Amino acid sequence: MILLNQLKFYKTQNARCLMSSNQQIPPWLQEQIAKLQQTQQNLQTILSQKQQLDLDRLETEKALEEIKKAKDDESVFKQAGTILIKSNKKDLTAELEEKNELSKTRVSVLSKQEERVKVSLKEQESKIQEMIKNQSTTGTQQSPNSNTSK
Repeated sequence: MILLNQLKFYKTQNARCLMSSNQQIPPWLQEQIAKLQQTQQNLQTILSQKQQLDLDRLETEKALEEIKKAKDDESVFKQAGTILIKSNKKDLTAELEEKNELSKTRVSVLSKQEERVKVSLKEQESKIQEMIKNQSTTGTQQSPNSNTSK
């Protein structure tokens, strides 16, 4: 990612300063990076859940299509774990349609979460970039917030 490249740039630009004082990335910057990584993991989790729901929804839609092809008096079956259970077309259709609607709702909720997390990621990246910029211009190892008076 762009941010990782900027961190490498930060390390390179400040290598002499850091190496002379035998310090690593400042703690306040490490904290911000850790928060950013946690947010990235949250986004990945949301995307994975959304992908799984989409796959489940497609499977449900295919099952609904097949059930609709069946005659009303034909036997239909639903899977319960590793076994098939005989059911009637009307009940099974209603069950699958409800499952499909629930999946759509959950995907919608996850999409909203995804957008919020993406906005948060952009804000965190901007904050880190600004901290790095301020760090490289001042050359100090203190937190940018440590200069505020109480």
